[in-house]
Amino acid sequence: MRHGEVLDFEEYVRTRQDALLRSARRLVPDPVDAQDLLQTALARTYGRWDGIADKSLADAYLRRVMINTRTEWWRSRKLEEVPTEQLPDASVDDPTEQHADRALLMDILKVLAPKQRSVVVLRHWEQMSTEETAAALGMSTGTVKSTLHRALARLRQELESRDLDARALGRTGERADVRGHEGGRGRCAA
Repeated sequence: MRHGEVLDFEEYVRTRQDALLRSARRLVPDPVDAQDLLQTALARTYGRWDGIADKSLADAYLRRVMINTRTEWWRSRKLEEVPTEQLPDASVDDPTEQHADRALLMDILKVLAPKQRSVVVLRHWEQMSTEETAAALGMSTGTVKSTLHRALARLRQELESRDLDARALGRTGERADVRGHEGGRGRCAA
């Protein structure tokens, strides 16, 4: 890679790293894993930087690399993990409702398969169109729509399940506040 392209890549990383880290954070639940994911994606992209003719598409290219890397990690994970019936509650330091909603959504995203999670993240957090999501993931628009439909249904089911669990434990007000806006934010987010 030429010296000018190295400087171009460094400038790109400096200006876009916060947004890219947010994308990585939405793809993997652990903040440290998100940093590792972004670092790995940047290292892989660095070697191909001169091959990206239209630098305005660099974000899309990097997102694709992050999704592929996360999928590789998921496939190569050790199957020594033991699934549990009950996921631990997410710890929330910030008492605001918005932070609680975000923590809840990040927690329930863990129930989705990697493909479903990718579609939800790109469509709802990255606010990509169906066509852009399909292009980024290498699937048809119909597949994106059906995957998104199934993923959102699964997220709703998980939210309802957690509502029932909270009520059974006598904490009805806690989860009701999070999902209290049925026609608005709560329905749209999941």
